[in-house]
Amino acid sequence: MALAARAQMKLMERRARLGRPLVMGIVNATGDSFFAASRASGEAAVAAGLRLAEEGADLVDVGGESTRPGSDPVSEDEESARVLPIVEALAARLKIPVSIDTAKAAVARRALDAGAGVLNDILALRAPGMLEAAVRYPLVVLMHMQGVSPKTMQADPRYDDCAGEVRGFLAERLAAFRAAGGDSARAWVDPGLGFGKTLEHNLELMRRLEDLTVLGPVLVGASRKSFLGRLLASEGAPLPPEERLEASLAAACRAAEAGTVCVRVHDVRATVRALEAWKALR
Repeated sequence: MALAARAQMKLMERRARLGRPLVMGIVNATGDSFFAASRASGEAAVAAGLRLAEEGADLVDVGGESTRPGSDPVSEDEESARVLPIVEALAARLKIPVSIDTAKAAVARRALDAGAGVLNDILALRAPGMLEAAVRYPLVVLMHMQGVSPKTMQADPRYDDCAGEVRGFLAERLAAFRAAGGDSARAWVDPGLGFGKTLEHNLELMRRLEDLTVLGPVLVGASRKSFLGRLLASEGAPLPPEERLEASLAAACRAAEAGTVCVRVHDVRATVRALEAWKALR
């Protein structure tokens, strides 16, 4: 636990030195993630992770199961086969933390043994065995999603007070983590943009990010998501993922303005430059 606390402290100290959010780069070891350029497998995925670190990433997040709306789940053995060699190779070669993006306890345990230092869970530790797996991690990211499946999460999502309900859910999951023996100082929260939310819900969350910071460090993952494409729709047609970079950079700067700890992005170099410019212009 002392080692875990030091790992979290080093990231927070780096955040303070930078004067802007940390940048988490994305490696999708999948064939169906929504942004094709982020997909890679095997040695190509390892090379992608190394490149993200060279571009300035403070963490690298490896996922082996697509969580785009309507996506189908994969087995824990298939997910493990996709991600474990990548996690192990990156952990051995990088000086920055490697994160595992999974909602399966077995994959989380295996990834920890392979060298992962961060657990990034879209279900906020609701799956069987995940609380027990999470308490061993130096850092855990708890994300909000309405429902429990990416396949159906966008089926008519509704809230009376989206930001308030997201904050309440994340507070409850932090309490569950503490009750399982976890240290809330080793947890970040993520509002789950695009996960069971309409365009209006996502915009409300972006405008009220400060409301979430009362819970602790906040990670924001807006990069190239569909709500940004709808926000900049051209003649009624949403922009495709390949044309959402500028909106993604604007979202990263808004996250920085709100005091968030980290942004999860596909485009590390561009995001680092945008955040450095934002910092200088303040």
